[in-house]
Amino acid sequence: MIKVLVAGFQGAMGQQAVRLIEHDQQLELVAVYSPHATRNASVPTGCQLFTQLTAIQTDAQVWVDFSTPAGATENAKFALAHNLIPIIGTSGLSSETIQALQEFAKTQHQKGLLVPNFGLSAVLLMQFAKQAARYFPDAEIIEMHHADKRDSPSGTAISTAEQIAIGRQGTPFEAPQTTETIPGARGAHYENVPIHAVRLPGYVAHEQVLFGGPGEALTIRQDSFDRSSFMHGLRLALLNTNKLSGFMVGLENVL
Repeated sequence: MIKVLVAGFQGAMGQQAVRLIEHDQQLELVAVYSPHATRNASVPTGCQLFTQLTAIQTDAQVWVDFSTPAGATENAKFALAHNLIPIIGTSGLSSETIQALQEFAKTQHQKGLLVPNFGLSAVLLMQFAKQAARYFPDAEIIEMHHADKRDSPSGTAISTAEQIAIGRQGTPFEAPQTTETIPGARGAHYENVPIHAVRLPGYVAHEQVLFGGPGEALTIRQDSFDRSSFMHGLRLALLNTNKLSGFMVGLENVL
């Protein structure tokens, strides 16, 4: 059995992860961590509760993290330094932070995984978008998430833009200079791909990529209607850490 520690276990995704691990015969939840948890917080029987990072002593092999960006960064460093494999589902980490974690993992001779989106539909969307960009270099992204999501644009949207940039073989159309009558109307640009972020109640996680070409258009869309949809991807990540080489980004690395 693979022994797992879950950080950020009291959040919506953390609770989903706890339930997944509890009911999977190949996984064992041995510890949970949150600096905001009280000593009498409800945890599964036989599971250790830690509220201070420096107090953690565990035989866990994998560290699953659904905390905040700042917390996930420090947690990942701790995990890498203590021979745990971090699997980070927290979004909002900067490219500089990711690069620093990759360099730190090298010094520790350790591996880890940052997953912008555990949904298989989202992973496939990014791969399809990369293929489409070869023929349609002009693209825009609309990502829609629940109203409580703190970072904009989403990590998935940024990763999608990166894949589009990699897949392009042509140069995007350069529109004539225009004026935004309201600043930000054309979205944020990343890798020359406009990204539009929507935050509304009732949504969970959704993304569509719009491609335009002479006389035609292509739309690729994925929808996650429930957070339980992310657990299949998390389980695959937990069971396939042997496929990792260093600190990697993207669920596709363990598929």
